[in-house]
Amino acid sequence: MGGKLLKFPTDYPLKVVGRSDDTLRGRADAIVKKHAPDFDLAKATERRSANGNFLSISYMIHAESREQVTALAAELSACDSVLLVI
Repeated sequence: MGGKLLKFPTDYPLKVVGRSDDTLRGRADAIVKKHAPDFDLAKATERRSANGNFLSISYMIHAESREQVTALAAELSACDSVLLVI
């Protein structure tokens, strides 16, 4: 494992990808806000795929611990609207 370990607290980027529907953004935002209550949802950005079938949402949270990031990613991944968490 040649990777560099993160030092916390740190700014941590997250990207959520899912099928483009009316609920994805709201559900993802609610999960992010639960795990990172100080995150300003207005700073999240979203982009639709060329055909409009998929939506990616990018967040940059201020993470306090590895456990926080792990719990956030796990809950996002368990959401049935979410296909991928990067």
